[in-house]
Amino acid sequence: MKLSDVFVGKELFVGCPNKAGVYVEPVAIGIGPTRIRGSAYIEGPILTGDPTSFAMPEANLMVGRCQNIEAGGPLIPPSIFKVSSRANDPTPIDVMLGDPTGPVGIAVHGLLVNSIVDTYSLHVCPTNIVLGTIFHTGIEELVGTKLLIGAEVIKKVASAVSSEFRVGSKTYVDLMLQIGAILTKGWTHADGAVCQAGHVLSLKKTSPFDMPHPNKKGWRLRHVCIEGPEIAVYCRGRVSGNGVIDLPSYWDGLVNTEDMTINLTPIGSWQELYVKEIQWGKKVIVRNNAGGPINADYHITGRRLDDDLIVEYEGESHTDYPGVDGKGNEGYDFSFENDNMERLVKEVVRERLDERGDK
Repeated sequence: MKLSDVFVGKELFVGCPNKAGVYVEPVAIGIGPTRIRGSAYIEGPILTGDPTSFAMPEANLMVGRCQNIEAGGPLIPPSIFKVSSRANDPTPIDVMLGDPTGPVGIAVHGLLVNSIVDTYSLHVCPTNIVLGTIFHTGIEELVGTKLLIGAEVIKKVASAVSSEFRVGSKTYVDLMLQIGAILTKGWTHADGAVCQAGHVLSLKKTSPFDMPHPNKKGWRLRHVCIEGPEIAVYCRGRVSGNGVIDLPSYWDGLVNTEDMTINLTPIGSWQELYVKEIQWGKKVIVRNNAGGPINADYHITGRRLDDDLIVEYEGESHTDYPGVDGKGNEGYDFSFENDNMERLVKEVVRERLDERGDK
């Protein structure tokens, strides 16, 4: 029987509602006087769209591309599947796949997946495993363990609470804020500021340079940085023969050659070494007062021309640093408290959102 139009005023049943061959009332759409007008039960499987997209009952609901020429397909086919809240306010449960009492497995195989979230996206997962390259534009907030194998490029702000395990490279081109441990096996590059709760160079006991020992199996080597009240650079090497030390060419315009400390260590025998002069800020002339040959190691430290460091200043945090016109060597607050990091995260997020609004 063929019908041009069919109107069902109450409920539509196709097939028999059952579970494992036993009849079951479809209580979700109402029974008897509680029946919901316009509801339908279809036993399935259901096939809609291109009938050649499926060769067997691969799913209870199989949706292929529209082939109806009255709807534009196949020359200008509409979307295969679309959900819209147009003319209505969106809600957090507009689209649901599974729920806390009925989780489902999800498999996605797509040539290109685009996700645009206007306000906020929350992803809660004990373990994330991603193979390939991820590009993030915006703010990503993760709670739990994240395992990535491959490269990740982040162009905005990333904030993380908990640990991160990484195999491969990770590139930041803006700002990364981290509360918790970062374990990296591979190369990490940050083209911008990287902040954490405490300065990595000031926490000598908890944030040193740690590496496998180069010549003692089963041992490790741990170093920490020295600190000083100036912005300085150094060079070292050996001087012999004519006693001339050529300073690095890039020191010209970088180092105040009138404010250098030059240490000389004689090699092989005692030598009465001294610095005779510094020529044009490019050469250090060393002489032996006893007239003998020169053979020594040297270590030269020079203050940079742009050294405007204010070592001690009055204030409660790094934001009180006077600097140059209130800017420059701000540094970081060495607080171990997470409330300071929370404040930093809020400030950065607010600043980035303001920049986005200006555009």
